[in-house]
Amino acid sequence: MIRGRVRPSLGDVPSSPRSESPSSVAVFCASSPGHDPAFARTARALGAELAGRGVGLVYGGGRVGLMGAVADGCLEAGGEVVGVIPRVLADLEVAHTGVSRLEVTGSMHERKARMAELADGFIALPGGFGTFEEVIEILTWNQLGIVRSPVVFLDVGGFWGPLMAFFDHAVDAGLLRARHRSMVTLTDDVAAAVTTALREPADVAPKWAEFPPRP
Repeated sequence: MIRGRVRPSLGDVPSSPRSESPSSVAVFCASSPGHDPAFARTARALGAELAGRGVGLVYGGGRVGLMGAVADGCLEAGGEVVGVIPRVLADLEVAHTGVSRLEVTGSMHERKARMAELADGFIALPGGFGTFEEVIEILTWNQLGIVRSPVVFLDVGGFWGPLMAFFDHAVDAGLLRARHRSMVTLTDDVAAAVTTALREPADVAPKWAEFPPRP
């Protein structure tokens, strides 16, 4: 199991150890602002919190919605922002050209892999299908033992409550192990979210740990 910045495949190895490079947190969030102004306020506050701690922001590279809010919040507070965006979206002119570094990938899959490589931990702000898919994929990699990284859901107005209930439902149905459900952290406090995303995660046995290898 690999801790820290990784290439998310079974054959990959970590890059520079955590102690040798500045910390970065990947933030998954919507490219829309949503109806509640608190979404954007929280996104900007998260960006500022990261900058204030000297923690780099890695995000999806957009200039719109909550993506733009978290990036601008970090930049305005003097932080380092790395945007990672697929070519198809950059060509639609939604890329944030004011970030510290903008990396353009060939596909959505490459984007997610690169973000995982750059980040020490992950925070999910409110979002839609893209946000759900990104954060649950990181949870899946943790579950399988491919990565070992904190995953935090930053709640705004109870947005993540139904998803947390669904996770509990999956445990009750016997389709998600309780130990893997425990990898999910929920908080509505921006500072606590950053602290947790940078904390060494608890050791959790991978999904197939109880099955002996084939001879």
